[in-house]
Amino acid sequence: MAVVVPGMSPLEIAVATEFLGVDRPWLGGHRWYRFTICAPEPGPVALEGGMSLHVDHGLSSLRRADTVVVPGWAGGGRVAEPEVITALAAAARRGARMVSFCTGAFALAEAGVLDGHRATTHWTAAEDLALRFPEVTVDPDVLYIEDGGVWTSAGSAASIDCALALVRHDYGARVANDLARDLVVAPHRQGGQAQFVAAPVPSDCTSESLAEVLDWSVEHLDQQLTIADLAAQANLSVRQFNRRFRQATGSTPHQWLVDQRLLAARHLLETTNLPIDLVADRAGFGSPAALRLHFQRALRTSPIAYRRVFSQAAG
Repeated sequence: MAVVVPGMSPLEIAVATEFLGVDRPWLGGHRWYRFTICAPEPGPVALEGGMSLHVDHGLSSLRRADTVVVPGWAGGGRVAEPEVITALAAAARRGARMVSFCTGAFALAEAGVLDGHRATTHWTAAEDLALRFPEVTVDPDVLYIEDGGVWTSAGSAASIDCALALVRHDYGARVANDLARDLVVAPHRQGGQAQFVAAPVPSDCTSESLAEVLDWSVEHLDQQLTIADLAAQANLSVRQFNRRFRQATGSTPHQWLVDQRLLAARHLLETTNLPIDLVADRAGFGSPAALRLHFQRALRTSPIAYRRVFSQAAG
């Protein structure tokens, strides 16, 4: 369920609706989310840009929501209405998953939902969020964060990454990738990736040449690739490659490789009956122990438990 108030940007409301509210039966026949929108007062809600959204449900609907999404808060860090804060706090207390897009983090912070958690918001508002809510550990340099069941994301485009991560969490990597393909968006940007890349990409390390190296890497994940191997493919020293990779992507080559291996392992666990040791080998982790370690760190589960939930392979 998404919560909207007057003055919100329609973009992040649309992201929540498109990813969570549009049923796509072809996505493996899964029963999709039951998505609704609520507002402090049912009826027309004036949005930014001269648009108006008719909302049928009031805040009482939050009592039944399993997931609550707060899009970018109108006016950035403005103080939320008391009834909204009360409803958000009550939803969090009873165990609803709380999600904010962009400056929606301010509403969650006012409700006390972010106290003791790492959280993010749009980089221009991060300092204000940290000053106003010292109990929140604000990280301005990431796309999205999940901490203890509370999800926060950065600017408008990052809400797409966060919404896709929610789908990946709930339905698995294969469904998330199919959804991304249908919507023509990047299938996976790691939450820890930088919000923006301040330095321009050097003229001798174009995005096309970097893309060729990354494509080659994905095709050879079953090998024990090192950063030196990637640098050699780019005809650069390791130091140059690390620096230029970071400049171009906002991430590190090591983290990118780990992310790609995890995606490959998840796909194999979902779509095949391969033994865990072969999954670990084909994804390039080298051993089941390494696979389990990275699964626990990134997904807080084990490969076996993940397969049990998301497997689409024949028994």
